[in-house]
Amino acid sequence: MEPNDFLAPAEEKMELAVAYLDEALAHIRAGKANPKIIDGIRVEYYGSAVPVSQVANVAVPDARTITITPWEKPMFKEIEKAIINSELGITPENNGEVIRLSIPPLTEERRKQLVKQSKAEAEQAKVSVRNARRDAIDGLKKAVKQGMPEDVEKDAEASVQKLHDKYLKRIDDVFAAKEKEILTV
Repeated sequence: MEPNDFLAPAEEKMELAVAYLDEALAHIRAGKANPKIIDGIRVEYYGSAVPVSQVANVAVPDARTITITPWEKPMFKEIEKAIINSELGITPENNGEVIRLSIPPLTEERRKQLVKQSKAEAEQAKVSVRNARRDAIDGLKKAVKQGMPEDVEKDAEASVQKLHDKYLKRIDDVFAAKEKEILTV
């Protein structure tokens, strides 16, 4: 058994934790129009629930507006209903051609809530990174019992710790960027 047998999977898990955090934070609206905020909204389309982006064009004409242009007229009501029933808290405007979502400016209280939610997502990612480190170190300790030299195990543990620190810093950087984006008026 090589130390790399434990380092590679640990790094992969840590990378996935950061990717998950990026994705989770993209869905938190920061007062600017972002088409990703409607990714989670599903509509009924020929018997199955599909994302809005699969039945309509979603565009961002300016910083405060998202436009949704359904490909079929009957989808207007479905899309509007799905948006109203979602947790977005935005009322859609329909002119028969396009559904418009006007993103209201965030209140100070809402900004603090969003920062708190973002921080919770970052903490979850950190826990995943720590779990990956623990799994790798446990694997290395078992490998020592199976004949891996202890000095090799100690070096590998140090490498796992360096990876852990690197990914925690990346998570902190991603969170700091999102916090700045949310708090910027």
